[in-house]
Amino acid sequence: MVFFSEWSLALCSGAVAGLSVDLFLYPIDTLKTRLQSKEGLLKSGGFRRLYAGIGSIAVGSAPGAALFFTAYESTRKYLLKSSDSRASQVVCDMVGASVGEIAACAVRVPVEVIKQRAQVSANLSTAQVFSKSVKEEGLLVLFRGYKITVFREVPFSFIQFPLWEMLKQQMAKRNGSMEPTCFQSALCGFIAGGVSAGLTTPLDVVKTRIMLASKNDNVSSGLIIPVMTDVVKKEGMSALFSGLLPRVTWISVGGFIFLGMYDAVRSLFSSIA
Repeated sequence: MVFFSEWSLALCSGAVAGLSVDLFLYPIDTLKTRLQSKEGLLKSGGFRRLYAGIGSIAVGSAPGAALFFTAYESTRKYLLKSSDSRASQVVCDMVGASVGEIAACAVRVPVEVIKQRAQVSANLSTAQVFSKSVKEEGLLVLFRGYKITVFREVPFSFIQFPLWEMLKQQMAKRNGSMEPTCFQSALCGFIAGGVSAGLTTPLDVVKTRIMLASKNDNVSSGLIIPVMTDVVKKEGMSALFSGLLPRVTWISVGGFIFLGMYDAVRSLFSSIA
């Protein structure tokens, strides 16, 4: 009897992986958000309450990651059936990752908005931040930054997932096997995540500014180029790389846990299928 289909394997493995990495690395993400905010680290809460906003992650992390991997695996495997060349495989990985990100952002963006606002409002609970945001700005505030999030995540995934898949193939060849070990997969995730995080930090800064902006702030319009131009004009080019170290650290270690855990859980479920 088959207990897990390909679809359910991706769903369950993605949910476990997403929740694991978000809970483990949340304090680093909080510091990154506070560094990128207009007020800066200390005025946004400093090193206090580094798990502020964790409630939103508990609710949304697993569904978002599950949705991503379900769409990613389904799309890339469907596309891979038409060709097995190296070039086409990279394209399939890119397209699959893009489809996954667009789908997952429907869950991820509302979670991210509340999470980041809670991270820089250290005196308010997640529920209070949610209530205050919706009361003052309406339900659409939950999707503020959707465009910039997709605009950030698609290039990020264009780099991360083809690089991860390529590194795994190289590891498997060294082993003389079809698949790398779970630790090797995690190590590939560490490298792929760090490279992708560093290259897309300016987009992450813009996303943070848009999500944290008040309703009356021009930044809340979500226009990417004007926001980026305004940041450079007022704070210098270096401001676009605010939070670079915690972002690269967070996503490198996150890639190790997230992608390693995904393959580990997937292998476990496959073994009992």
